[in-house]
Amino acid sequence: MPKYILQEMPKGMAKGKKVVYPKMQTYTLHDYKTVLNNMKAYAGNLSTGTMQAVIEALAMTMKTWMPLGHNIKVDGLGTFSLSLGYEGKEMKEKYNHIYIKGINFKPAPELLAGLNREANFERLETAVKTPTKCKYSLEERISMAKAIIEEKGYMVLYDYIKATGLRKTTASLDLKKIVASPTSGITTSGSGPHKVWVKRL
Repeated sequence: MPKYILQEMPKGMAKGKKVVYPKMQTYTLHDYKTVLNNMKAYAGNLSTGTMQAVIEALAMTMKTWMPLGHNIKVDGLGTFSLSLGYEGKEMKEKYNHIYIKGINFKPAPELLAGLNREANFERLETAVKTPTKCKYSLEERISMAKAIIEEKGYMVLYDYIKATGLRKTTASLDLKKIVASPTSGITTSGSGPHKVWVKRL
């Protein structure tokens, strides 16, 4: 039976208000091989190789046509569209550096209906989880980040989460605030999944 918790949104994201939302408890990530094995139960006589070829053909179709301005609709699954962002750090640079920062997915109504028929949620905990308050001061967190960057040459978000104990969203907002301060000595390099934090030169 699927389980959920009630999570309080960090105040920085909720404009100072108390906002509580349900969050699903997940246990594993099904990798590509597991997904293909699971699909065999619904694929009739199709081989694993055939299913893999279909998925790869869909991925190649998306890579080819979506950057040209076409959304991709798969009946029974949903519609995929691109999300764009700015790479430049200054406003005057932004309009010259546009990149694809993600893919939006709008599920088909019949997919959502099928998921809801299968799901019967149970609350995992009675208490509402509140954002964890970091036991380290901002100055201490900056020092931790600098130490990681000094040792590795760069820092990824997971490094900061592991060092400070902050949740992913809170850690990301914290680093955004640190980078915005010219005295922190820390800036970013790269974007999207390749984004890292480095020493400000």
